[in-house]
Amino acid sequence: MPQVSQKGLAMPASPIRKLVPYADAAKKRGVKVYHLNIGQPDLETPPQFWQTLRGLDMKVLEYCPSNGLETYRKKFSEYYNRIGIAVEPQHFMITEGASEALSFAMLSCLDEGDEIIIPEPMYANYIGFATVGKIVVKPISTSIESGFALPSIAEFKKAITPRTKAILICNPNNPTGYLYSKAELETLREICLNHDLFLFADEVYREFLYGGKKFHSALNLPDMQNHVVVLDSISKRFSACGARIGALVTRNQQILASALKFGQARLSPNTLGQVAAENLFDLGEDYYTEVVKEYQQRRDAMIAALNNIPGVVCPNPGGAFYAVAQLPVADTDEFCQWMLEKFSHNGATVMMAPASGFYSTTGSGKSEVRLAYVLNIADLTAAMACLQAGLQEYSATKQ
Repeated sequence: MPQVSQKGLAMPASPIRKLVPYADAAKKRGVKVYHLNIGQPDLETPPQFWQTLRGLDMKVLEYCPSNGLETYRKKFSEYYNRIGIAVEPQHFMITEGASEALSFAMLSCLDEGDEIIIPEPMYANYIGFATVGKIVVKPISTSIESGFALPSIAEFKKAITPRTKAILICNPNNPTGYLYSKAELETLREICLNHDLFLFADEVYREFLYGGKKFHSALNLPDMQNHVVVLDSISKRFSACGARIGALVTRNQQILASALKFGQARLSPNTLGQVAAENLFDLGEDYYTEVVKEYQQRRDAMIAALNNIPGVVCPNPGGAFYAVAQLPVADTDEFCQWMLEKFSHNGATVMMAPASGFYSTTGSGKSEVRLAYVLNIADLTAAMACLQAGLQEYSATKQ
C-alpha cells in the first residue's frame, strides 16, 4: 500500500497529548483523571468575550485580512505600549495561535539545514516545527539543580556554527516556569549581535510572574529591532485557548513581509476570535492581579506538596504555570502510562507529560515530568496525594 512521507514518520508525537487514549480508557472505567499534562486553564474566559459574541450582528462570516483585523492589531499594540513596549499595529501579524506564529517565524528566517539554538527542556512543539522545516535544533542543556537557569555565554558560543541562524527562548518558560532575568537577556543580545542571529522570544506567559518578579521583553533590547521576533497569544492570558489567536510581533519589515506570504497561503486567521477578544485588552490591572494571585496560590500548593514526596525534586517556578519535577523512577514515559492504565487512588489518577518529549537530546529527561498547575487547589491537593500513592505502589512493583 502507499507509504506515508518521511516527514510524517520523523514528526515527533506530542508528549502532552500522546497519552490521551489511556486517559480516555481510564475515564470509561470510571476513574477520575486529574489533567496536569496540558496548559488548559480552568479559569473562566472573561465574560466580555462571550458578551461580544452574543451581540454580533453579522450577516456573513467573512475572511479577514491575512495579517489580521486592523482593529484587533491596534488593540494589541495599545496593550503593548501600556506595558512599556513601543510598537505599532503594523508590527503585528495575527496568527492561528502562537504555534503558527513560531512556524511562520522559522520558515521566514531559516532554510533547510540551518540551525537554531534552544535551551532544553523546551516546549515540545519547537522540536516539531523544526522537524517540519528540516531545521536543526542545537540544544543547550539546563539543569534542575540550577532551577533551569540560562547556561553561560561560553556554552552558547560552543554551539554556534556557520549554519546557526537563531536562538529561541520561552520567557517565562514552558515547561520549566523559569523566568529570564534582564542580565540573561542582555547576554543573549550580545550573542545575537556578535554572531548576527535572530532572537525568537515566546512571551505568551508574560503576565504570570510570582514573588514580585519583573518581566523584561526581548523587544526592549537596544539595537535589536531587526533581530527580535516575539511570539504571543491570548490563549493563556485570557483563558481562551480555543479561540486560536496568536501574533508574530517584530519591527523587521522583511520578516513581516515573508510571514505574510505564508499567511496568505493559509488565507486568514480566525475572524470571530479576533472580534470577540478585542475588548479583552481593555481589562484593567485588577483582572491580571486576581489571575496571578490565583496561580501563585496553586503554584505554592503544588510545589510544596511535590517536594514533600520522598524522592521528588521540583524547583520553584518564577512564572508561567508549569513545573518540571524529577521523580524517583527510571522512565516517566512508562510511569505516566502506568498511572493511567493500572492505577487509581480514591477512584482517581493523574495525567502528566513525560519530560523526555521536551528534550531534543536523546535520553534526557527520562526521570522528569512536566506538570501544569491549571486546576483549583482542592483538585491539585488531591492530585498530589494520588501521585504520592502512585509512586509508592509503582516502586513496589519494581522490587
